[in-house]
Formats: sequence, structure tokens, C-alpha cells
Amino acid sequence: MGRTPANGKRSPPPPPPPGRCHFWLPSKRRHCANSSLPSSQYCGNHLPESASGAGSRVPCPVDPSHTVLEENLEAHVGKCPLKKQVAALAAQPYYSKGINSGGAEAGRGITSAEKRAAVYRLTEDEFRGLLGKIRSVHAAAAVAMRESYLITSACDKWMGGQVDRKVPYQEKHVAQQASIVGNMEEFDLLRKGSTEVVAGENVAASAQAVVEFGAGRGYLTQVLVDCYGIRNVFLVERRSYKLKADRSLRQNEGVTLKRLRIDIEDLNLQGIEALRGLKYLAIGKHLCGPATEERVHGKRNLHGLALATCCHHLCQWKHYANKSFLSGLSITEEEFHAMTWFSSWAVDGDHSSPDSYVEVEDTSSEIREPEKPDPENIGIEKIIRSIPTGERASLGFMCKDIIDTGRLLWLRHKGLVADLVSYVPSNISPENRLLIAKCTS
Repeated sequence: MGRTPANGKRSPPPPPPPGRCHFWLPSKRRHCANSSLPSSQYCGNHLPESASGAGSRVPCPVDPSHTVLEENLEAHVGKCPLKKQVAALAAQPYYSKGINSGGAEAGRGITSAEKRAAVYRLTEDEFRGLLGKIRSVHAAAAVAMRESYLITSACDKWMGGQVDRKVPYQEKHVAQQASIVGNMEEFDLLRKGSTEVVAGENVAASAQAVVEFGAGRGYLTQVLVDCYGIRNVFLVERRSYKLKADRSLRQNEGVTLKRLRIDIEDLNLQGIEALRGLKYLAIGKHLCGPATEERVHGKRNLHGLALATCCHHLCQWKHYANKSFLSGLSITEEEFHAMTWFSSWAVDGDHSSPDSYVEVEDTSSEIREPEKPDPENIGIEKIIRSIPTGERASLGFMCKDIIDTGRLLWLRHKGLVADLVSYVPSNISPENRLLIAKCTS
């Protein structure tokens, strides 16, 4: 949907073209491309159940991202196109269900909607007390984040736009990628033009491979390959993308590329045969999901990591890196969940609205309608809406600071040298935090 303007109200989606299905796809910011039925505003896939006369739709057990009619479920499971894909993935040596989910005690994650509902159940005094606690904890414990917008000469080619014309090029994205790798060079994780371990050299500044988590199209790794000579590339991404960097990466002489289509929650790095024995960098940009806090613990041959702009509102207490830090500040699990929900205020003026799409997947056969707020929760919702946009954003950033401080301290507790920096100005991207770390041996 449209961006949130200064008054905190979300603009409605534009009307669809004539004859087009009225179903809005938030993740694609457009309406469904199918034609509507003669008797409806929707196509057959998106016809509301009340209008279709059919039974209820349920998630497919093979792949819950799509739904089927309940009466057709048994037949569908046997012929679901994704069944073979799921079976093939499960047979891979690097697949281990839930290995990064936080352990058997983790259980099911708490959704953003559930966090919002818990906040709305607070009394006015409890809510105002929580905001006061966030401010006091931030003042007492949050690490001050230094600015480090750093573009090195190694990235001159990319910053000057001297790249393959078939490669998608947007200056603001290139600036982010260049500053991420520039900070990695400054942190002694990279050396321009040399990634081989050479006798007599400082091997602590050498990496033989890169593993990009949540790689998307892979252009952050493309910058590493072009500017720093990394030759072994592993791109981890559960979704399928068009216009990937894979083609141009393979055109680089000597580059070995492996793309793993898998959820990071189920990825066992020790099962990747081609990665065994190689010192590698773990990187990620706009990384989120239930395995965020579990990815680097106990990984052999890890040289260093750089994780940019992790999605704080998806953090779960059971996965959180440093519970002792929060417990020491008397922050309860319930308060932590509220903080992760508040953190979305930092980059979006109004995530308190029930019709605000915070976590959205393109489920083409499912109708999503705004939830109606519980009348008993109107009081807290009204208070939240009365907080000025700038103040909400400030509170959101405080929550992000506290969460990232816990992540930083956890890495240091695990023996890594770690830092937290603002790697680009907020006018380039408000999600501008970079957590960077390296092993000491």
C-alpha cells in the first residue's frame, strides 16, 4: 500500500484498471493481473468465500503459502507441484529441520498481530509505565551507535555506474552495498584484490568464501566479487527471484557459485560440502525471520560477519541472542515482545493500525481483510494514535537500540570482536544499522 504520510494515515491503494481483479497484492504493490468475473469485482482465485458459495480454504500442508478448498485437500496434497521440491530439499545434506529455530523449547513464534493484541490489552497505566521503562532502559544501557558511511576506493567501479548494463542499478542501493563492504574492509575483514591465504601475511584479514543469508537477487555479494575478488559464493534464499546476479557472477572467471533455496531456519552449514575447510564471511542485508539470532553460534571456520538492518519486529524472545542482558534490566518476555512491535514505528509512521500490512506474503488464493479491533482495546489504540509521529519514531528507535545492544553484547560474550554502526544516512535508508564482527583467532 502507499507510504505513510506525515499525518500517520495510510493512503488507500489506487483503483485497478478496468476489468481487472480488485484483489490488492501488498508485497507487489499492485492489483491482481487477472480479469474479474462478469458477476464480481474479483477473479476466480480471489473470489470471497461468501460470494463463491464454496467451502472454506485451508493452508496446503506441503507449502502453507497457498491455500486450497478443504474438500479438495486430500487430492491436492498428492499432486501439489511443490511436493517434489520439498522432498528434494529434505534429502539435501545441508537440510536439518529447525536447526536454527532456537531449540526444542522454542515452540511457535509470536506474530506481529499477537504482539499488537497483547499491547492493546494493557491498561493505560501499564502502557504509559512501559513507555517510561523503555526510555529509562535506553538512557542507562543502550550502546551509542557511531556513524560510519564509508565508501572505499575498491568500490569506485560500482559507485561510478561502470557495471554490466544488464545489472539493475539504483544509486541508493549501491551506496548501501558499498558502505557495507567498506565497513568490512575498515574492520579488517576484507583486503582489496586479495582473498587468498598467503604464507607470512596476516591471515586474519583473509576470507576464501562468502555466505549471504537472505540473499535475494545477490547483488551485495556481486559487489564483494567485483571489488574484493571473493571466488567462492554461497547465496541462501528461500524465495525465487527474477533478475538475479547469478548470470553476471558466473561470468567472473574463477568464481564458483552455489545458490541454496532454503529457509535459513533449516540450514546446516556443516552439511555444505563445498564450504568445508574454507574461511568464510557471513553477510546479510534486510535479514529477518525466526532464525536471526541463531545463525552464527558455534559455526566452524567463520571469519567474520556483517548483518545489516535486521527486522526487529520479527524478533522472538525464545530466539533472542542475549536474554540475560534484558533480564538484568528487568525486561520481561511480554515487554520484549511489545518492544519488538514498537520498533516498527522507527521506519513506518503507523504500524498500530489493524489495516497496516506489516508482515505480508503474496498468497494469491487467500483474501486478506483488515481485522476489526476489539471494542475493549480502543482505549490503548486511541492513546497510540494520539502520540505524535515523531515521538513514535523516537520510541521505535529506542527499542531498536536496546535490541541491537543485546545482539552486540551477545557477540562479544561469544568471544568475537564486534561493533554496531550506522552505515548510511537515514535519507538513503532508515534501516541503516550494521552489526559487524570478526573472530579473534
